[in-house]
Amino acid sequence: MKKKDIVGLLIFGLVLYMLGNWALPMTDPVESNYVETAKEMMQAGDYLSPRIFGNYWYDKPILFYLQLIAAFQIFGMTDFAARFFPAVFAVIGLIMTYAFATKLYSRRVGLMSAVLLGTSLEYWYLGHAVITDMTLWVTVSATLMSFYAGYESGKARYYYLAFAAAGVAVLDKGPIGLALPGLVILLFLSWQRCLAILLDIHMLGGFALFLGVVSLWYLPMYLLHGSDFLDTFLGVHNVLRATVSEHPRNNVWYYYLLVFLAGFLPWSLVAVPAFFKRLFKRELHLPMGERERFLVIWALAVFIVFECMASKYMTYTFPYMMPLAILMGKYFLAHETMSWRLAKGMGILYLIAMFTILPVVTQDKSGREVARILQQQSQADTAILAYGIRYPVSIAYYSDLRPKRLVPTTADIEKERPHKMSWTATNIMPFAAIEDMDLQRDTILVTDREHIEDLGTKVPGFWQEVGSSSNYVIYRLQPTVPYDGHSEQPGRETGTWRGILEQYLSGNRKMPQAS
Repeated sequence: MKKKDIVGLLIFGLVLYMLGNWALPMTDPVESNYVETAKEMMQAGDYLSPRIFGNYWYDKPILFYLQLIAAFQIFGMTDFAARFFPAVFAVIGLIMTYAFATKLYSRRVGLMSAVLLGTSLEYWYLGHAVITDMTLWVTVSATLMSFYAGYESGKARYYYLAFAAAGVAVLDKGPIGLALPGLVILLFLSWQRCLAILLDIHMLGGFALFLGVVSLWYLPMYLLHGSDFLDTFLGVHNVLRATVSEHPRNNVWYYYLLVFLAGFLPWSLVAVPAFFKRLFKRELHLPMGERERFLVIWALAVFIVFECMASKYMTYTFPYMMPLAILMGKYFLAHETMSWRLAKGMGILYLIAMFTILPVVTQDKSGREVARILQQQSQADTAILAYGIRYPVSIAYYSDLRPKRLVPTTADIEKERPHKMSWTATNIMPFAAIEDMDLQRDTILVTDREHIEDLGTKVPGFWQEVGSSSNYVIYRLQPTVPYDGHSEQPGRETGTWRGILEQYLSGNRKMPQAS
């Protein structure tokens, strides 16, 4: 390894993953959950138990929330701060890939592998995303790299480092942080006929170290919250996720093949056709030495494990990107000039997208602008409702207001509230029932354009538009206008003389009187 390579990758990564992060608001439905949880933990002064909307929240372990809290305390509660540690870990991941590929093969392979990885679409995306996956990627990769270093050198300290990294991975995302690298190691040692290594005293000592690391959080959480913690965290977010699809539309056999093709863009557009071309010509000769076996098992084990799980997400197979990047790096080294040109071109495209496309896309999936309008429009006693949309946590994060999710009846609230071993466990937002609405109370409702026609029919009252964003429309209830219960066309200015006239001309002949 050369110092100039590491410095170059450091600059490359910081520019590619951190530049412009201040312009990207928190998006729904995932990023906003993490930042809102970290914010409420800070407000409560509780740095052990994640919480959201005043409720304990057992969705993920503590590590990523602590990263967010640390960034908020250093930089303030800003969008740049929220995206700081994912970018930092993305840079760390590049340097790790360079170091491991250099150790396995050569400096040139190390550089090619790191740059190929860093300019892949999925890695670039996760280098900005406020989710746990980049931290998991680094810690799982560190586990497997350390194990292989111990296996190859026979030095015990690498085994301890591997188990410590696995403990940190479990603190980031749960049991998968040990189960995934553990499976890779087991399969590799079986192939090598070296299973006896698992009984080495240092492996046993490493496992004891692992238990010590994870006990820092899991033990006090169990002592404080007992079965509620176990039922939700292990039951719903691990067992249920593996056995019952949270998003059935994704549960198809080719889902992760598409993720691979998209995630490794632009490199997959070259590598996949080249692979099949050589395969059909029977020119595919893959050297399967010890190093290649380890990398292939690493990549295939990750793919197969998540292919077998019922719930499928784009980021689940992310841990296979290091071994695949190294294997692909060897191939692209034979086309070095073309590869460096493609990498430079992708870097430029990403920077252009960072300041043009990405701010628009994230704004469209965020409630930041709506939060600003709600702060201006609401009073202390204003009821704020969210109707017909997936609950916008980002509005709560940016405004310090908590819109209630509007459902038809109190019975529906009970159906939607969290239940054990059910996906309703994620419904911890506040609710309100349409049947209990006070039509004389100052009320603001947030909805999307698809549900505007429900105002005045499924949702009673006369509603006046008071603001909008690219994805939401904001209405205020007009309590001074008598409501006859039969309005079918609330319009965007219902409750004003213009809105009343629009209703009359559209066929609603019962003219209410505006005050």
